[in-house]
Order: sequence, then structure tokens, then C-alpha cells
Amino acid sequence: MVAMVTTRADLRDVGFKGFVRFAELPATAVPSTQGVYAVLRCSQEPPEFLPRNPAGALRGDPSVSPEALATAWVNGAEVVYFGKASHLERRLDAYRRHGLGSRARHWGGRYIWQLADAGELLVAWRPTPGKDPAIVEADLIRGFVEAVGQRPFANRNLGRRHAT
Repeated sequence: MVAMVTTRADLRDVGFKGFVRFAELPATAVPSTQGVYAVLRCSQEPPEFLPRNPAGALRGDPSVSPEALATAWVNGAEVVYFGKASHLERRLDAYRRHGLGSRARHWGGRYIWQLADAGELLVAWRPTPGKDPAIVEADLIRGFVEAVGQRPFANRNLGRRHAT
């Protein structure tokens, strides 16, 4: 059975820790192990989208139209993105730096940086010892889709499942 994880409480129930803003990551003890992570927007107010994405232009302009962002938005869900990492600390630092405009290697999940309140987003993580993070990520996305009928806002695919 796949866990249906759409809120902060759901994430806590399945073992996620952290729940800090991206700006707090450099001073936070993020595990250096493999794992999965989630980005949350805890406000239930309708989102405002920036016309341009301030993230680093690793593969060209990361901006998408406000219409595309509105179509991807999932009302009522706090989780806006799931990701995977072979090294959580390095991956989350790259994601943070990408949002600050660096050409850091984190193209996936770039939609979050076009939220006007991106500075308020929280990030949480869960180590996955003995489990392929790609499988765990795909299972989290699948559970989200089963719960609400679409992918998390910034996940543009269903994740990649690998043979176990």
C-alpha cells in the first residue's frame, strides 16, 4: 500500500524530519545519507506567481507562464514537491542555491521558486537506508496522485521506478 502524503502531518507520520525554510538549511544538521525530501507551502491562501523565475538558468530560462503554474497548482495540499537524493545535505544545498539564482544543478522542482512566497516554504527529509530513494520518491508521488488526482505542484513527472 502506498502512503497518501499531502500535508505536514502526513509527512511526520511517515518519518520526515526537518521542516525548516531553505534559508535555514546551511545552519541545519541535514543528514548526509541517501533519502527523499519534500517541499511544503503551509498557507492555504491562493498562491501568487511571479512573472519570472529567479532560479538559476542551468538549462535556459526556468520561468513558465503563470497560466501553466495555475494549472499545476493543487488546492488544499501542503506538499508542493517530492525529490530524491543520493546525499541529502548536498542535494538540498544545491536546491537552495538554485533558488537563489545560482547555476547549481537542481532543475527539477523549479516551479517552487516562481511562488511569490517561496521564502516561506519548508523543506523536510527522510533518510532511506536500504531502499532506493528513486523508488521511495515514485511511491510518494503515486500516493499523492491517488489522494488528490494529480502530481504535486512542482513534480513534472511521476518519478522513476527502478527494479529492486
